Amino acid sequence: MSEPSRELVHLCARSDWAAVPPAGPYRPPSLQEVGFIHLSTPEQVHLPANRLYAGRTDLVLLYLNPELLTAPLRWEPGVPGDPDGMLFPHLYGPLSTAAVRMITPYLPDAEGRFAPLPG
Repeated sequence: MSEPSRELVHLCARSDWAAVPPAGPYRPPSLQEVGFIHLSTPEQVHLPANRLYAGRTDLVLLYLNPELLTAPLRWEPGVPGDPDGMLFPHLYGPLSTAAVRMITPYLPDAEGRFAPLPG
């Protein structure tokens, strides 16, 4: 299933992104472990952030231009507990650093929870 081209984000630790050479590409552990890189839309990134990183203050969001991705992108179901019918973008190959258009901190609220971002 395919979704229209729209802004995508990738959530990672600031130190992981800092370790990527300027010319890239970025190969997070998930690429080796499950064969793809987890991406999200801005509206859904809080779901994996709260599930995996609640309370962490060292995270950044990589805002991606989908048209500059060089690996196949597939929209697939998340995990049980995600809203019914919600699909997440998965990148089946390394992330080209040229596709990263902006990087921002992603901080939790006072209770350690992450909020949805405006789309």
